[in-house]
Formats: sequence, structure tokens, C-alpha cells
Amino acid sequence: MSDFRSFVIFAEMRTGSNLLEATLNSVKHVTCFGEAFNPYMLGWPETDQIRGVTKAERENDPLHLLAAICNREGHLSGFRYFHDHDLRVFDTVIGDRRCAKIVLTRNPLDSYVSTQLAWQTNQWKLNETETPIPAAINYDGAAFREGLDRVQGFQARVLRGLQVSGQSAFWLNYDDLRDAEIMTGLLHWLGRTDLERVQPASDQVPQNPRDMAEKVANFDAMQDDLARLDPFQTSRIPTFEPRRGPAVPSFVASGAGGGMLFMPVRGGPVETVEAWMESGAELQRDFNQQTLRAWLKNHPRHRSFTVLRHPLRRAWSAFTQLLEAAPAELRQQMRETHRVSLPDDAELSGLDAGQQVQIFAEFLDFLRRNLNGQTSLQVFPHWASQTEILAGFSRFLTPDMVLREDDLERGLGWLAEACGQVAPPVSAPAQMPDFLDDKALQKAARAAYTRDYIQFGFSNRP
Repeated sequence: MSDFRSFVIFAEMRTGSNLLEATLNSVKHVTCFGEAFNPYMLGWPETDQIRGVTKAERENDPLHLLAAICNREGHLSGFRYFHDHDLRVFDTVIGDRRCAKIVLTRNPLDSYVSTQLAWQTNQWKLNETETPIPAAINYDGAAFREGLDRVQGFQARVLRGLQVSGQSAFWLNYDDLRDAEIMTGLLHWLGRTDLERVQPASDQVPQNPRDMAEKVANFDAMQDDLARLDPFQTSRIPTFEPRRGPAVPSFVASGAGGGMLFMPVRGGPVETVEAWMESGAELQRDFNQQTLRAWLKNHPRHRSFTVLRHPLRRAWSAFTQLLEAAPAELRQQMRETHRVSLPDDAELSGLDAGQQVQIFAEFLDFLRRNLNGQTSLQVFPHWASQTEILAGFSRFLTPDMVLREDDLERGLGWLAEACGQVAPPVSAPAQMPDFLDDKALQKAARAAYTRDYIQFGFSNRP
């Protein structure tokens, strides 16, 4: 037997949620309270209260309404929840294992066209005694894609919430809603195994059972636009690189001017930037999230920034760090497991240019495999992709400025001006070996750091 005491229908406009609600409400001791957390109405249009809770009371404390709906002894109650409904209840709802999750979807183009027709005709429901208003819409490609992104993002959030909490959902498509066997299965899953058969509600009929070409005035233009979409994400760059945290303890702050906060990317020109900052004021380090929040509050005119390095130069920096400063055990693991033919440690200082090119090429191939999750070795910060490092920063703080090493003097000049101080001089960048011009190495670096090259527009040659 199910232990559900409530339910939520995750859906969107024009997916058939009204029909599903009507079916559920036709069953004794089951109630769906409409769009209970729609910010523009309370459940349904012109409703003053739900379970004694007014709209004003809901705005003040949405969890009060949630409890009023869900905590009903001997009654299974729920509501419909869309992507733009009150986010304050989402985490509570998704984490409640006694709240059944019903996910209702529909072909997104059908939903879009149906929604536009409803706005145009103001006809949102239709019963068999009413006459549909004939209309056609003009397809707006940009609006369709924007709405599709919002809905897909919300669905991904629902799916992840279910996965991380170890829950399952009952998945429905628009076409399932008039199938009595599926509706019976839904109620049985909700715990109502006493019901022999559940008939779909019959007081609503399809509003626009016409060919798409009749409902869309610019049908040919719509087809041309849709042909340019990529529903199978063939252009997606797969990533198996682990998510990174914000790395707050590595941040460095200066109180000069309005205050500046450096969010360093390991393997980049960290020492150069810190020396530049230190020439203007004493630096503050070793933050945790609490002390950094305090610093941010005490410097309301601060500017935060990070500096990117060309991936090939950064890979070379990681390689030299491996040779000169990494633990001997890591180098041994590279030799034995990861197909990087490093000589014995005693011979590392005597490598000629040709040997360095060969071993560095092997290291770049290792990076490609490592960042794609194909090695047992962790992804170290000094060779992790800059894309993922910045994503980690943003989980706590998004930098105001993303500067580039190859234009660092001008970038730091902008930063100093924004902070209200005169920019001190910047040290020249370290020279890189001439053999980094090798096209095979450039190709290998691009294979390892594809996301960085595309995300930040790096050219093949540093």
C-alpha cells in the first residue's frame, strides 16, 4: 500500500492539467486544489481562499497553505505546480517522500500553439456544449525557444530532485489523460487500490483538434525555424568532469579603493596578479564563506575578478608543475598507469626540447582522458577546465570581471579604475617555449579543453 498523504502535479500551461485535475476530483476523498501557488491567483481565478488560507496569508507564509492542503487525515489532497509558481515551496515539496510526484508533459510545440490560441481567444477550457472560437496564431521562434528552455530547465530540476532524494514519479503524457486504464493505474499508485476503474473526466473536450497548418498562419516559416533546432543535442559537448566547489579559501582580497577580490584559477598567472594587488595594499587570505560574506558587506563597492590563461599555456604550466613540484608518487603513477613516459626523477632536469615535446604530447592526451572521466586519478585544480572552475566560483559568487592573461595590463587597468585607484604596473608574463607553436600540440590541447576553447573563444595558438 502507498503511504502518500498528498500529491503534486508538475506540469505547464496547456499540457492537460485541467483535465487531470478534473479526473482526480471526480474520485471521493481526492482533491486537487488547482494552481495553489500561482503568484497571480489562488488555485483558480476569482478564488478567495483555499482551506481557510487567503492569498495574502499565502504570500506571507506559503508553507502554511502547503500544510493546510497536505495534512488532511483520510483525504488525499494536492495541487498543480508550474515552473513559474512560488519557488519557496519547491524544496519542501520535492523533499517530502509522502508527497506523490506526478509529472505531466506534452509535445512542447503543441503546448506553445495551444497557449497562444488560448491567449488570443481567451478560451481556456471547453465543454461539449460550447463552440470553439476559430483562430490562427503567428509562430514566434524566439519566444518558443525561450519558453522551451525555461520548461526544460524546470523539468531537469524536478528530475534531479527526485534522483538525489531517491524518489520516483508517475509520468504522464497529454495523450494518456483519456485512457481509463492509465488513470486507474495512477489512482492505484496513489494508494486507492479500492477503485476498480477510474474513468477520465468527460466534462472537457479538446479545444483545437485541427491540423497544425490550420492553427499556425506562418506554418512554413515555423517549419523552417524548427528545422534549425537540435532536439537530439548533436552539437552538445559531453562533459564528465566532476563539479567543483567555489574554492573560497583560495580567494585573495585587497582593501585598496572600494576593495577588490581575486578569485584565482590555479595554473594561471596567480603570482603575477597577487604581486600587482600587493603593490597597492596588504592582502587578506584564508577566507571561509562566513568571513568572506563579512568582507563583502564591509566593502560594498568591491569588484571581484578572475583571470583566464590560454589552455595550451595552462597545460604547460600544469606539466612543469608535475615535473618540478608534484609528489614523486604522482609522477610514478603517470609512468605506470597513465601512459606518460616520464624518465626517472633524477633525469627530469636533463630533458631536451624533443623529449619535452613528446612527453608533453602524452600529458595532453592524459588530460583529455582525465577530464572525460576515463582515468582513476582525480582532476586536480591546476589542470581542471577553466569552464568548470568558473562554474564552481558561481556556486558562491560570480566574478564581476573575467580578464585574460594576454591582455592583463589593460584588464587590470579597468579593474583599478572601477575600484577608484591608480593601476600599478603589471609584470610581463613568463616566456613559453617556442615549441608550443607545434600544431600537433595545439590540436591536442584543443581536444583536452574543448569546452574552454568554445566557451571563451580561445584561438589555437596562444
